[in-house]
Amino acid sequence: MPRTGIRVSSADDRPVTVTVTPTGERAPAGEPVTVTASGGTLTSVTVTDAEGHRLAGKVAADGRSWVSDRKAVPGASYTVTAATRTEGGTAKTSKAAFTTAPADKVNKVDWRPGTGATVGIAQPISLVFDHPVKNRAEVEKQLRITTSNGTEGSWGWIRDWSGRDRVDWRPRTYWKPGTKVTLNAELNGTDSGADGGWFVRDYTTTFTVGARQIVEVDLDSHQLTLVRVGKTVRRIPVSGGTPGGDKRSWRGTAVLMAKEGTINMNSETVGLGDAYDKMVDHSMRLTWSGMYAHAAPWNARYFGNANRSSGCIGMSDADAAWFYGQVRPGDPFEISGKDTKGVVAPGNGFGAWNLSWTEWQQKSALR
Repeated sequence: MPRTGIRVSSADDRPVTVTVTPTGERAPAGEPVTVTASGGTLTSVTVTDAEGHRLAGKVAADGRSWVSDRKAVPGASYTVTAATRTEGGTAKTSKAAFTTAPADKVNKVDWRPGTGATVGIAQPISLVFDHPVKNRAEVEKQLRITTSNGTEGSWGWIRDWSGRDRVDWRPRTYWKPGTKVTLNAELNGTDSGADGGWFVRDYTTTFTVGARQIVEVDLDSHQLTLVRVGKTVRRIPVSGGTPGGDKRSWRGTAVLMAKEGTINMNSETVGLGDAYDKMVDHSMRLTWSGMYAHAAPWNARYFGNANRSSGCIGMSDADAAWFYGQVRPGDPFEISGKDTKGVVAPGNGFGAWNLSWTEWQQKSALR
């Protein structure tokens, strides 16, 4: 009798065609790696660079494609290993390799606050870039903020006092004390755009928000009040910027940027000629333009009754020493007064709080 049986069609068992992009040498960076299969399916894909780091990704539900989660970075060599299965069920593995063109220019980031810091309730997350960022939306998409309590906030693009591009993230309202915050800036492989260069690393920082305290500065009554958890801790007589000219103080919300201790203050660095050049104790920076709170014993006769400084908020040695020990970077200074230079600008220190929430949201590149 003739033999019978089931035979697999050779058409069902033809090799799977695997296509990888990018391909070749000096391929453009900044795009995900894509692997596609025709005549069969992908069962797994592994993409590694020369250091053995893997590019994560996943196979599509139909098994026909795989896309990496991250972009291919400049100046890297990648090996792609694709496991496939033919229509007839035969499993095979194929390999491919490509390299990306090196970065012709690298963009770097200076960020605040530092990892592990405990900050005040007004502290923004701030990234300042070495070179211009034209591809703002692409960059902003790579910036991920995670908070322990779902804090609402937004990124806003501004011009730093240094003239460089900068993006800050601030909450809608002051932070809730105890909030834990993490920034993951997955920028490696992102192109800044014309004249900006490539990002070639990621950045991350984690910090915690401390107690709720607000510094209220009334330049009309010449008083500084430290308010902690809604209660007045202490009132301090002060003297602000001299009325009627360039020595006036700024108003609005400034944020304590840093406690700098004893520093040399030179009026020529802030455009006030040779008005002063002296060592100043208990210096607390409020703006890049040079407004501080600090000890100013030379102005003792004006504390509590007149504004006679060159723009800073001065107080006695004893008050300044005590106050310096109470505040932390990120604490808001809410400054009011009739005769001032105007409101602190967003890029002059951390002035984002002087914009309404709607105004701030409009500064996002993703709006």
